Amino acid sequence: MKFLIQRTSSATVKADNEITGQIGKGLLIFIGIRDSDTEETADKMLKKAYNLRIFSDNEGKTNLSLCDVNGGLLLISQFTLYANCKKGNRPSFFEAGSPEHAEKLYNYIVNKAKEYCSTVETGRFGADMEVSLENDGPFTIMLDSEEL
Repeated sequence: MKFLIQRTSSATVKADNEITGQIGKGLLIFIGIRDSDTEETADKMLKKAYNLRIFSDNEGKTNLSLCDVNGGLLLISQFTLYANCKKGNRPSFFEAGSPEHAEKLYNYIVNKAKEYCSTVETGRFGADMEVSLENDGPFTIMLDSEEL
């Protein structure tokens, strides 16, 4: 599982010209899922993301977590995080999970995230989406479950 985490001042996602999710200060997390990922993997990734101390304190040091700043979460499924570009110029996505498995685990992540955070917004699984954000920092981190 991969989480591409971006610290935001604001972020919005639209599907079919309709806003499906919007947050202010918080984390936009693009979520890539493989068939070998489990709920246990998701739990570890969420806990790590939620507790990352990547928000600035009063002295400008990154000492605060999402909880400390009462930030929101915007969670978007993103199979392209498993793009394989080793051969040719067209990415292959064979490492990405099947849509059925990925959707089930994505929904689990969304519901589990609500235990951590009072503001959890989402994209629309499998839809073409437009994502806009004001990246605070900019601050972007890739979490890979194989490295936890």
